[in-house]
Amino acid sequence: QVQLVESGGGLVQPGGSLRLSCVASGRIFSPYTMAWYRQVPGKQRELVTSIGSAGTIFYADSVKGRFTISRDIAKNSVYLQMNSLNAEDTAVYYCNYRQYSLISWGQGTQVTVSS
Repeated sequence: QVQLVESGGGLVQPGGSLRLSCVASGRIFSPYTMAWYRQVPGKQRELVTSIGSAGTIFYADSVKGRFTISRDIAKNSVYLQMNSLNAEDTAVYYCNYRQYSLISWGQGTQVTVSS
């Protein structure tokens, strides 16, 4: 019902920055939460950050102080500004939308941090 499209991934050197974007389309109803997850091969997908309809924000301890989630409600978009990237941030990053039991996932965008 809700489709998500991510963009902005790529190769970046340690200490560098990237900005991911996620655009939602379809039938969007409040309240809803948007989030960023990431996953590496052989490991479970983990929650990186989320933002709720009321503006409540969560960050995983591993990214606090380095990543910033933001949104543009008019554009049905959510963004992830990633600074001070390190090799441990290498993963496929997925955008997530949730309204009660209705959940949608983006296709994912690869972020590789390497020198």
